[in-house]
Amino acid sequence: MDVPFWAWVAVLAVIVTMLAIDLFAHRTAHVVGVREAATWSAVWVSLGLAFGGVIWWAYGAQAGGEYYAGYLIEKSLAVDNVFVFALIFTYFAVPREYQHRVLFYGVLGALVFRAIFIAGGAVLIENFAWVLYLFGAFLVYTGWKMFRHRDDEMDLSQNRLLRWAKKTVPSTEDYHGQKFWAKQAGRWVATPLFFVLVMVETTDIIFAVDSIPAIFAVTQEPFLVFTSNAFAILGLRAMYFLLADLIDRFIFLKAGLAAVLVFVGAKMLLLGVYKIPIWVSLVVIAACITTAVVWSLRATRETTPAPKAEVGA
Repeated sequence: MDVPFWAWVAVLAVIVTMLAIDLFAHRTAHVVGVREAATWSAVWVSLGLAFGGVIWWAYGAQAGGEYYAGYLIEKSLAVDNVFVFALIFTYFAVPREYQHRVLFYGVLGALVFRAIFIAGGAVLIENFAWVLYLFGAFLVYTGWKMFRHRDDEMDLSQNRLLRWAKKTVPSTEDYHGQKFWAKQAGRWVATPLFFVLVMVETTDIIFAVDSIPAIFAVTQEPFLVFTSNAFAILGLRAMYFLLADLIDRFIFLKAGLAAVLVFVGAKMLLLGVYKIPIWVSLVVIAACITTAVVWSLRATRETTPAPKAEVGA
């Protein structure tokens, strides 16, 4: 797949432009409601799907299918991010009107870190093809581990990075609007929002360790890996505000995500024996996530969603 330099520049320009529009639209702190989140989600998903159509038109069905498979994998794994973000916001009691700003910079950092990971992964695969088998084994192990610990809850009070940061960085317990730093008694101190950002960025890096190898399972083309990842990540903020009040109902989602990771890991391990067609990957991934979501919603249909004010309140 021969991707000209101008195509990379054009994609980056679109991403930067959309981020600027999003930042301008949310320049003032306000609570993002379900309707606004749904509208932005529709925009981001439409953009991602449309770009896949361009790939399909320019490079054929195989490349288009690989892009959509990567997009679907990243979009699915991004839902797991939503769980963790909700936990972080609740732990720090982040007011809902400040959450978008944290997620904006979190997504910005995620794009940078993932670009670095993708570049490193592409170089490794190009020079050491056997790395794909290591990725495959890692994904199978990660999927099995996720399934075994699907009901475990994260205890942020025991997080070593957070405890170290709070001991090291001068801080205040009070929020100062959307500011990450504030001046008190003549010195700059970190607000709780700074530590929230640290945890969000750390979470993004941890999830990238799973998602990047997973996308390499369906395509080794760096352009497709990056674009499918980027367009899926761009809608993460809107996805959070759309699903934040429903996360307690997705009780089987982690099992579905675990199945996806095991499948793509097995797909990598079988590369030397049999190459699973991309359409099969799309069907299996979509089936795993759809089944997990539908099963979850049916099992919890009598559950009353928590009021919005309680999420991150």
